[in-house]
Amino acid sequence: MNAAGSASGPIMLEWNIQSRAHGCQLSGHAFAEGETYHTVLLGAKEGFERLDLCAAAWRDHGAEIVARPNFVSHWVGTYVPPPASPPEAIRKDDAETLLRALLERRDERHAPAAFILAVMLERKRILKVKSQLREGGRRVIVYEHPKSGDVFAIADPDLQLAQLEAVQRDVGQLLEHGLPALDGVFPESTAPSPGGPEEEPFNAPSDLATLAPA
Repeated sequence: MNAAGSASGPIMLEWNIQSRAHGCQLSGHAFAEGETYHTVLLGAKEGFERLDLCAAAWRDHGAEIVARPNFVSHWVGTYVPPPASPPEAIRKDDAETLLRALLERRDERHAPAAFILAVMLERKRILKVKSQLREGGRRVIVYEHPKSGDVFAIADPDLQLAQLEAVQRDVGQLLEHGLPALDGVFPESTAPSPGGPEEEPFNAPSDLATLAPA
């Protein structure tokens, strides 16, 4: 895995989600199950651009891509085709669903909660750290969801102990009640439902700094 930081560039990398392609984006070759592919992240005007390449395209063009000034990171993966049918709906209080919803909301107020959720998912081995970089003076951690191939870039908010309790409460409330609508009213799909299944009690990680070392 290679990574490169940049002194200037987009600040909002943490709100960027990139899905895995199902074929080489240079040659058009369709990936087969179990085939090795190469993922490259390139800095873009907003967030980053993801390229998924077959082994032949990487062999022919990899050196040129790595030499680009906007090169961010590179890693190797194994292609897994999408399931034949969509997975079952995930409950409103599932940490992964909540993280995706927060990233789609693009609200800086939820950045600390998104970071803690990402760390929780890393500890559960649902997300894997693929790269780290510095962007706009902040540490940005690039996670991959191994099953879907989706990539998340999450900024480290550098939480202090005095701030952690409030963020813990925020995450706990979001996991219990779901994410409110933009007008502050809970949509029907995420409104609390009495008698529904209960999630295990929320316990925020106490050793955040050790989970994704710089």
